[in-house]
Amino acid sequence: MEENIQVSEEDGGKSFAEMLGESAMDQGWLTPGQRVEAVIVKITPEWVFIDVGGKHEGYLDRREFLDAEGNVTVKEGETIRAYFLSSQRNEKLFTTKIGSGEAGRAFLADAADSGIPVEGLVEKEVKGGFEIRVAGDVRGFCPFSQMGLFRTEVAADWIGKRLSFRIIEYGERGRNVVVSHRAILEEERAKQKEVLKETLKEGMTVKGTVVSLQKFGAFVDLGGVQGLIPISEIAWERVGEVSDKLTIGQEIEAAILKLDWEQDRVSLSLRSILPDPWDKVEGQFPEGLSLTGTVVRLTKFGAFVNLSSGVDGLIHISRLGRGKRITHPSEILKEGQAVAVRIEKIDRGAKRISLALAGDEEAGDGKAEEAEDLRKYMGDKSSSFGSLGDILQKKMAAGKKRK
Repeated sequence: MEENIQVSEEDGGKSFAEMLGESAMDQGWLTPGQRVEAVIVKITPEWVFIDVGGKHEGYLDRREFLDAEGNVTVKEGETIRAYFLSSQRNEKLFTTKIGSGEAGRAFLADAADSGIPVEGLVEKEVKGGFEIRVAGDVRGFCPFSQMGLFRTEVAADWIGKRLSFRIIEYGERGRNVVVSHRAILEEERAKQKEVLKETLKEGMTVKGTVVSLQKFGAFVDLGGVQGLIPISEIAWERVGEVSDKLTIGQEIEAAILKLDWEQDRVSLSLRSILPDPWDKVEGQFPEGLSLTGTVVRLTKFGAFVNLSSGVDGLIHISRLGRGKRITHPSEILKEGQAVAVRIEKIDRGAKRISLALAGDEEAGDGKAEEAEDLRKYMGDKSSSFGSLGDILQKKMAAGKKRK
């Protein structure tokens, strides 16, 4: 990009700081570096004129709005964000960022003081970060942590990019310049977040990008705010490792479970927008059916057995000893073991299947105990027997019926 701001001969070689000082007396309501939201009123071959409110107008260099092919990227009537630079003969000069060239170098110190963004070219990776060329030939440094909102694994992805930066440290007359691209991104995200507060609603489906995988779930960028998919809401079946189902950078669709703007928390669910395997349980697993399942969890009161994707049943400890009293299911079974079972009872509403070992024809004498054990175990936990996602799905289904 060529020089964004030109210093005319009439300025008599004055520094940017001197011009700002002179303008402070006649501009009144604006201070150097102040950000405004302005409407473009006219675009000429050299300038872009803006309405900054209160019957005040300003102008910017048209070259700030040209793309790589030389095309203007804005149009009249569009609202832009700009920063006040100076006022000369009641003509107020603005910029969207400090560009390159002699004028740009002269403005760097003031840009650091005023918080005006500067344009920079990411030239190469250096120890601890990147070397950034700003204002033509000034070398700046951007730490890895200040380059983006999320740490990239491939540093080379940034090389050669021309980006906006905020100067966070300026010293030695430009020989020590530290910049941050992350500060610009965070400011943009804060603005996007305010928009999302008005548009996001619980129950709606949103698109996002997976940005972080943790043991307890996955964080998803929704374009201004991050949401969390708990591991229990990734799939109907039990998920051992989040990385088995999701990858960083993956584009996904999920339902919003809960919005808590005070705590800055957005809870999401992948499984709520997937077919519920329990809808077909009674047809697939009629009472009395014998089949083979896999032991997926052992608790002190019984063994959970996976019958199909997303559907588990429980063999209560009272049905495991075949007449002998045992203290823990691990005395009979182990996780991962294939076991022959019989369907004893299905509670579709509670998403519970009671099982017995195949060949054990004795009527269970611990039904009340089994129900109480399950109640205590479930509490507020999410499992294949139901979760917050189930509640959401019921609400979504009810909403569709009303329509």
